[in-house]
Amino acid sequence: MTRALLIVGMALLAVSGGLTAFAFSATNQTPTKTVTINVATGPQGATGPAGPPGPPGPENCPAGSTFGKLVINHPGGQTSILTCIVD
Repeated sequence: MTRALLIVGMALLAVSGGLTAFAFSATNQTPTKTVTINVATGPQGATGPAGPPGPPGPENCPAGSTFGKLVINHPGGQTSILTCIVD
């Protein structure tokens, strides 16, 4: 269970570059909800290569999702990103 949470957390961190690019393109919006996830502690694995940058995001979230703030708690501190969150 801890390993699965760690893998999910690392995957979220790996895609944060694309999500950050989307957040900058949607800066005129105000988050309507906040979601917080906690990444489990454990031995840190090797850092993988950076992924390619994502395409520019739309100004509005697609149907079935809400613009919000995603808060990621991890052993090194806390990171927040603005993104579309599936309802």
